[in-house]
Amino acid sequence: MFSERTNWKLARNRFTQALEEVRAGGTKILDLTVSNPTRAGLRYDEAAILRALASPRALDYDPQSKGLLAAREAVASYYRDRSGRGGSDVSRNVASDGIDVDPERIVLTTSTSEGYSFVFRLLCNAGDELLVPKPSYPLFEFLADLQDVRLVPYPLIYDHGWQMDFPSLERAVTQRTRGVVVVHPNNPTGSFVSEGEVELLNSFCRERGLAVIADEVFLDYGLETSGAKAPTQAELYRSAESAAPPKGEPAPPKGNPHRSFTGNAEVLTFTLSGLSKIAALPQMKVAWVVTSGPRELAAEAMGRLEVIADTYLSMNAPMQWAVPALLEQRVGVQRQLLERIRANLAELDRQLAGQEACSRLAVEGGWYAVLRVPVTRSDEELAIELVREKSVLLHPGHFYDFAGDGYLVLSLITCEAEFSEGMGRVLAFLNS
Repeated sequence: MFSERTNWKLARNRFTQALEEVRAGGTKILDLTVSNPTRAGLRYDEAAILRALASPRALDYDPQSKGLLAAREAVASYYRDRSGRGGSDVSRNVASDGIDVDPERIVLTTSTSEGYSFVFRLLCNAGDELLVPKPSYPLFEFLADLQDVRLVPYPLIYDHGWQMDFPSLERAVTQRTRGVVVVHPNNPTGSFVSEGEVELLNSFCRERGLAVIADEVFLDYGLETSGAKAPTQAELYRSAESAAPPKGEPAPPKGNPHRSFTGNAEVLTFTLSGLSKIAALPQMKVAWVVTSGPRELAAEAMGRLEVIADTYLSMNAPMQWAVPALLEQRVGVQRQLLERIRANLAELDRQLAGQEACSRLAVEGGWYAVLRVPVTRSDEELAIELVREKSVLLHPGHFYDFAGDGYLVLSLITCEAEFSEGMGRVLAFLNS
């Protein structure tokens, strides 16, 4: 009765069962996997957000396949602000991209997942292939299944920081390959695609007629202040101490040196982002796809994307009219998140410095960190033990397709007190 594409294993895994059993017993779990910013103790301008949703213009039905122009212009303005030409406070905290995004090259969607589905449909026939990074977020598999697309992984390798493995890309490509997915920065590794890697990627795709699909939902959460390699644990901890603001003064977001793929004109490129992370408003269901590349090819892609979007017309009017105001919310919320991420990262390094069993891998941006732990059992078994014995929740590395055991993934947006206590329990357990 049902399609093969939905023939997923839907039974709960051992880890989920263990977590539910502990919670059912009434035990308070210290959750170090927090990914929902609306439940992370952030301060929002509630009045401004609710006011934005009450525009009387939403009573008029004006179906536009790419989305209302006012909303698309607000997205374009966001990228101009990142370029230092928009006059926003945010522009003083990020490096210049030199990018001016045309609103006519933007298609609004209800989520980056929907954006992926549009792009997959645009590029791939049933059975075609896309190259995706590993480790990375597991959602790709479900999206590909629903679009009848085959995913072929290419590894990110770790050597004092994460890098794309281009020899593996060469081996993975076939006649059915249609594009390369990059996550900038990656979830959960926190690694950006470097400028050198962008050049190699463009050359690789240009020679084979492939597209680039760039996921930039965490782009604004870079942790570096220059283009240098990611700092070591000790360097980052010392930097966090020396850079602490005077008491009572909030620390401003520091510079983000990483450029957006929206300015990539070398090959056909689709850049995905949205309010879920930019403004920490995942419930608003606002995202977009920006198309760039050689002029004629990008124009043809936009014509086809517009038909796909027009077929669904999924964006509702109240949200589209609210986009300009909701994007403005990013200034305050990003400051809060970056302060917390840096504080938790410094606390993590402080605790790691007092023991020998564990270390963390270098992180350049995003909301997550990866712990390297002794391989004395599978990551899943270790995560289950931590839930049962220490009431602490972390994700096993295999959730993200790490190549082997010995990895745990934790969120850096967890409330600071809970993060500190939870990490103390974890490290005490692993060093016992």
